[in-house]
Order: sequence, then C-alpha cells, then structure tokens
Amino acid sequence: MPGALEGKVAFVTGAARGQGRSHAIRLAQEGADIIAVDIAAQIDTVPYPMSTPEDLAETARQVEALDRRIFTRQADVRDRDALQAAFDAGVAEIGPVDIVLANAGIAPMSMHPDPREWQDVIDVNLTGVYNTVEVAKQSMIDRGQGGAIVLTSSTAGLTGIGGNTPGGLGYTAAKHGVVGLMRSYANYLAQYSIRVNTVHPTGVNTPMVVNDAMQEFIQADPAMGQAMANALPVPLVEPVDISNAILFLVSDAGRYVTGVTLPVDAGFVNKR
Repeated sequence: MPGALEGKVAFVTGAARGQGRSHAIRLAQEGADIIAVDIAAQIDTVPYPMSTPEDLAETARQVEALDRRIFTRQADVRDRDALQAAFDAGVAEIGPVDIVLANAGIAPMSMHPDPREWQDVIDVNLTGVYNTVEVAKQSMIDRGQGGAIVLTSSTAGLTGIGGNTPGGLGYTAAKHGVVGLMRSYANYLAQYSIRVNTVHPTGVNTPMVVNDAMQEFIQADPAMGQAMANALPVPLVEPVDISNAILFLVSDAGRYVTGVTLPVDAGFVNKR
C-alpha cells in the first residue's frame, strides 16, 4: 500500500539527529522524499555537544535505507542566504516542496549563564523559524498545490517555564514567538491552501535534553525539576511521538487542521 505521503517532498531543518532525524525518517516511511539541512556545528553558548556532519550523513543513510531520496546540506538557519541556497539546491535535485518542518532549535541553558545566550536562542529558535518559512513559502505558493508547514515550539511556548537565565528566558520567549508566527502565517497562507500549525513537545529523549549540562541545570533548582514533570507517569517522550503528531498534521488526515497549537506533552500543559 502506498504511504500517506507518497510523492511528497519535505524540507526539514535540524535534521541531523534528535527530533529532526526522527521526522525525516517517519515521513520517509510514509513515502516522502527529504530535503534535510542542519548546522552540524557548535554554537559557543550551547553547553552540550551539537550535531556533526556525521550525524547528518547518518540521517541520509537511514532515509535511503527506506528507498527514499534525500538531499542534505549543512546550513545555519540564522543565515537566510545560505538557507535559501540549500533549499533551492534541494528542490533542484529532489523536486518541489509540499511540507516544511521548521524544527531546528537550541537550548542554551546552563549553570554558567552567558549574556549572549539570549541573542543566540532568539536568532536560532525564532528568526531561524521565520527564515525557514520565508525561503520555502514562495515556491509552494507559485506551485499552487497547497501544502503543510509545522513549526516546532515547546511546552515553553504555552507556559512560563524555562528559568531565569538569558538562555532560559530567551528560549521561552522564542517558543512563544513561534506561536505568533504560526498564527500569522496560517491566516496569510490559507488562501493558497497551505496549512500552518505548531507542535509543543514536553521533554523529548534527544541529545538536546539528555546531556550533562541540562541535567545539572534542572537538578540545581528543585522547583525547576518539579515544574518539568509531566502529568502522565513518563519522564520524557520519544522523538517518534512528535513525528507521529506531525505526520497527522501534514497528511490528508489533517487536511482541514490549521492554526492550532498541538501539545504532545504527556499532559504537561494541562497541569499548569
């Protein structure tokens, strides 16, 4: 049986590992071909190791193992020109895009706050999301076939968690900002049958969350650890749990769903 996304092409940022890799694989399982970008390099204010070119190559290997096509390119979502070049090259090789997943993000939270954290997290998690939609939207509009865009926010985009550090405050502000972007794009792009939604994960079992720096940050403040607890008795959800929600949003199963903030959070937001 053909998959739910047979013949579709998805543009995924932050695709080298974690949620981004999971999204690329899950959509490929349903028949999509993938244009995958990732910075695959370190940002100074991020206290945990970020992705590498080898991680991006592994995403490509896993997608190709599903007999789907994938184009990969190292690009920083903060660099609009580089991101546009990566998108254009991917479209030239793979084909026009039907699905956009603005997933790339950082969480520069540590016990040794750096004032630069604020700007870096705003630049990646908010401006980078804006850049991602901007480089892709005109191609989708011109093609006239509609499409679906999902912006990755967070439970921190619906609640006041994150802590009182430049990185924590910036993270929460950026993830709230993503909701405003989504709502504005959903209204503007509806005339072109392009749907736009956000997903709001709780803690996910990825290298961005499961690392020494993040654990130290959470454990240093007992109230913070308690605030991060889910309602359902699971400490973390898996990347595929977010991917499955995104699959619904970008497939025909969600064809009239636009402008929504979808928590995939084990009941986290409902506790607030």
